[in-house]
Amino acid sequence: MNHNNDLITKNSKAYFNYFLEDFLECGVELKGSEIKSIRQNGASLMDTYVVIRNQEAYLINMYIAPYKQGNMFNHEPRRTRKLLLHKKQILKMEQKAKEKAMTIVPTKVYMKKGILKIEIALGKGKKKFDKREVIKKRDDERAMDKAKKSLTKDYE
Repeated sequence: MNHNNDLITKNSKAYFNYFLEDFLECGVELKGSEIKSIRQNGASLMDTYVVIRNQEAYLINMYIAPYKQGNMFNHEPRRTRKLLLHKKQILKMEQKAKEKAMTIVPTKVYMKKGILKIEIALGKGKKKFDKREVIKKRDDERAMDKAKKSLTKDYE
């Protein structure tokens, strides 16, 4: 799935802290001032997660800045928002999460045909050594890129 052209925010912490699988696109129930604010200021998925209660999925702790032109009807920035999924999808995610002791994590927020979508995934927490490996790999890639740039400069 390539949503880069209308990507609003990406949860890079989720990719660092979890092994992710079973990605799923879903809608989210918003108030009018929230969608306007997202279009203007974006949103943040920092420390955001999904819980399932009474066969319904909820997005907890997603930050949407208050809308500047909003008046007394403005939204609560970190309110719990309902995710729009089919019952079968919710039950399947819940079952997999319980079976494998995984967390349901939002990974991306993006616009698709003018509608806000959230990508969620099942995440298994990484251990400290896994994270160290990711950091080492990233540092190695940066060093190689730097070396390539300096080599191409020398030949110009």
